[in-house]
Amino acid sequence: MAEKMLKNSRDDRMGKAMGAANNISLPEPLLAEIQSAAQAEHRSVDEVLTDAVKRYVEDRSWTKLLDYGAERAKTFGIKESDIDRLIAESRAEQHGH
Repeated sequence: MAEKMLKNSRDDRMGKAMGAANNISLPEPLLAEIQSAAQAEHRSVDEVLTDAVKRYVEDRSWTKLLDYGAERAKTFGIKESDIDRLIAESRAEQHGH
């Protein structure tokens, strides 16, 4: 596994030492792909990894929300085929129709 010292690349570009350094271990083939992508996009490895981690965290958040919604629907006996009707009913109630 390759070890890569990471710093906040924005701070590096600005000449500031505000970002904390982190060590992560990555398999060599994955690190090579990341380096290749960074070079092709004219970005730093840190920028590519930061974007990837942000996307992962966002995707995880959405997955948790969808799982919560599915569990609530199951609790209330709501099927996917009920959704459009329930939304229409809720909107009608909110608008006093």
